[in-house]
Amino acid sequence: MTFSLLMVLLLPSPAPAADKGHITIESFQIRKSNENFQIDVEADIALSETMKQALKKGVDLYFVTRLLVVKPRWYWLNEEIARSKARIGLSYQALTRQYRLVQGGQSQNFPTLKAALQALGHQPGLQIRENEPLLPDTTYTAILQVWLDISRLPKPFQLEWLDTEDWTLSSEKKIWQLKFPPVPNAGNDTDKTPDLQ
Repeated sequence: MTFSLLMVLLLPSPAPAADKGHITIESFQIRKSNENFQIDVEADIALSETMKQALKKGVDLYFVTRLLVVKPRWYWLNEEIARSKARIGLSYQALTRQYRLVQGGQSQNFPTLKAALQALGHQPGLQIRENEPLLPDTTYTAILQVWLDISRLPKPFQLEWLDTEDWTLSSEKKIWQLKFPPVPNAGNDTDKTPDLQ
């Protein structure tokens, strides 16, 4: 066995990217519904192997989707004008061998993890709550992100596993400028403005 071949065999093989999990925001759109604004979010979500094992052992996972609408201020911190925040719980039911999503007291069961994650990533009609009226012809900064809320994990899991990358699961922030009422599909622009949060 040559030295170069031995070195190749001794090097740790990289883990597949899918094993680490990911969240990718694929599309989003802010629209007006009756007198209120809503946001539709589509995200691709995959869990790490550690998360899958914990789920099978009865650990509930909670995912947060949050939109912030802020007004930049040069003299102080940015002012939060409106926000939308949704928390969805994902669990595994050992008796029925089904996965369950729970949001706002309502639950839905799925036969496979893939189906549950597809439903988890499909979040239409999230309400945007205004702290102040969203004024027309005023430029705001919008910040959208989806992540796994590790603060909701049981304490033993936090102490044992949260120092590993297996529990780091978050999308990149989508940041863009917008005016109200929003232009259809304007939120799908992939160009990012500087992070103003």
